[in-house]
This record gives sequence, structure tokens and C-alpha cells, in this order.
Amino acid sequence: MARYVIFSMAIFLAFCMLSCKAQQQPCATYKFSNNKQFSSCIDLPVLSSSLHWNYHPSSNRVDVAFRHTGVTDSRWIAWAINPTSGGMIGSQALVSFPRTDGGLAVYTSPITSYGTRLEQGNLSFPVLDLSATNQNNEMIVYATLELHGNISTVNHLWQVGPMSENTPMMHSVAPSSPNVKSMGSLDFLSGRITTTRSSSSTLRNIHGILNTVSWGILMPIGAVIARYLKRFEAADPLWFYLHVSCQLLAYILGGLAGFGSGIFLGARSHGIEHSSHKIIGIVLFCLATAQVFGGLVRPDKDSKYRPFFNWFHLLAGCSTLILGIFNIYKGFDILHAAKSWRLAYSGVILTLLLATLLLEIYTRWCMPVAKRSMSDTVDNNTSTVVAVAAMEV
Repeated sequence: MARYVIFSMAIFLAFCMLSCKAQQQPCATYKFSNNKQFSSCIDLPVLSSSLHWNYHPSSNRVDVAFRHTGVTDSRWIAWAINPTSGGMIGSQALVSFPRTDGGLAVYTSPITSYGTRLEQGNLSFPVLDLSATNQNNEMIVYATLELHGNISTVNHLWQVGPMSENTPMMHSVAPSSPNVKSMGSLDFLSGRITTTRSSSSTLRNIHGILNTVSWGILMPIGAVIARYLKRFEAADPLWFYLHVSCQLLAYILGGLAGFGSGIFLGARSHGIEHSSHKIIGIVLFCLATAQVFGGLVRPDKDSKYRPFFNWFHLLAGCSTLILGIFNIYKGFDILHAAKSWRLAYSGVILTLLLATLLLEIYTRWCMPVAKRSMSDTVDNNTSTVVAVAAMEV
């Protein structure tokens, strides 16, 4: 019986693999329904797509067919060349999508911002014989491009995204999404393709890590040190230097590097707005900066202004902690971070909360009881000594 089950499972898995193979037919064996033929092709590494082409070095023309398979819903597809860089901005795209009236839109679109809706426009080079098909669960865009200069290697991108009626919508930007890996360089002569990762995606990850470590971990640790460690007489003034070091390092990582990378990302991401995340980030930077400069002009302990400073320091610190942690989770949402990242950070926060609770119990109840017990013991010993001395007299 067990052998029969294992054999059946093996047959089933083999059938699934063969089915997937059939759906993802290699480009070299694909036959176009319009009988077009291409001398070169390559199966692109992500987004179930392939590119076919004929390159004519003498005229510097290239006939291309961009093919996307597995189409089961309404979506847009695009293939683009970027003559100026390897990223999205500046790319010259061929776009196609099914219209709500049953027709098929196909046009050119120059990409000028990250918030593009793939508006129609002329490209920086001539495009001839632009057409598209949508049948048998696959979409294909055909075109002939007249490239400027005697070049055979280009930066190219390909994308797939959802539709809202007749408007292309933003594709996924999650770090693990194949949409952020769909770019590279292509040599029309050799057929060699090299995939690259978006520099903006890398910078977003760096921005997220810097701010998570600074606002979300170092700042709370510094606050815990200031609140509880200073209650131990043996830790004075060590607690103060540890507190300042933690908060200053957090300010450098988050307030300067993290905030600066956020400003840079905002400047590069035209049309993409995360208003609440940005506003909270600005408020955090202002509060942290005020704390830093407030520490430089901190009144003496016997100054009449010291209580006002202490209240400001407490309120600004608590606000920074709450807003910082809240904004980190908003950042996870924006980055579509993997569940493991959320769980790991939540584990850190829960550990800090547990440590805070235990320290609060110990310093609020256990330490006073221990001090009273020690004081009573000292008083009893003193009374005993005095009584013995009196008896001897």
C-alpha cells in the first residue's frame, strides 16, 4: 500500500512538472501564429516572459517580439530600452493591455517618473510596425526599433502590472517580488543577457534597515538604560554615558543617514507619495534634533529650569519611541517586507517590553523592600550596640 501511494505521488508530481513545462514553452521552439520568424531569442529570468529578435547591424535596426505567458486576468505588459541608464527613469517602453471594450491597446510610452501611468508619447528613437496580440493566455508586442549610434548592447527592462479599467496601475515593488528583478543588459549580437537589481530597491532596503536599528532598537534600549540603570548607585555615572552613546548613535544612523536616505529616495521617486510615513519621519527628526541640542544646554540639577527640561526630555523621548516604532511598521508595509522581518522585529520589541516590565517590578517594589529591610537591620544592629554599651556602663 505504501509503495502504491509513493508511486502515485511520483506520477502526480511528474505530471505537474510536465504541465508547467508545457505552459512555459522555451522560446527556441515557439512558433508564432502570424508565421513571423526570429533568429534569436532568450527566456527572461522572471515574469514568465521571453524576448525574440532579428538584429540588422548595417541599418542598426532590430525587430523584436516581447512575449508574456500565463495571462489569466486583465494586466498590462511592457518592454523597454533605457538609452541613458540601467534604471526605470528614462526608459523607452512598448506597452500593451486589453481595453474594457474588448480591443487591445498598444503604444509607446517614455518613462519620466516612478509614478507613471504609462501615458502615451513618442520615444527618443523611431518605432515602426508596432502591433500586439492577446490570445491563448499570452500577450505579444511586436515592433521594429531604429537604434541611435552603432550599438548592439542595450539596457532593457520588462514589466507586468494590474489594470484599473483602461488605466495601468503600479506593479509590485516588494523586495522579494520578481518585478524588481526584471532589468538588465542585452547584447543583440551575442544574445547575452545580464540581470541587475534596481539601485532604488537596494537604497530602500538600506533606508529601512538603518531606521529599524536606530529608531526601533537603539532608541528604546537607550531609554531603558536611562530609566532603570540610574537607580543602581553602582551604575552612576556609567548609565549616563551608556544612555548618551545609545541615543547619539541612533541619531547618527536614523536621524542623519536614515533621514537623509529617505529625502534622497523621495527626490528620485517622482509621483510616489507615502505622506504619513514622510510626515512622521520629519517629526521624528525634529524631535531627535531638539533632544540632541537640548542635551547640550541642559540646566544644572539645582537650576529652577531643570524641571521644565526634564518634562520636555521625557515627553519628547516618549513621543519619539512611539512614533518611531509605528513608522517602522508603516515602512514594512511600504516595502512589502517578508513576514519573517516583521516577526523578528516584533520579537525584539516584545523582548524589550518584557525586560522593561521586569525592571519596573524590581525597581518599584523589590528594591524599596530590600532597602527597608536593610535599613531595619542596620537600625536593629545599632539599637543592640547602644543597649550593650549602656549595660556595660
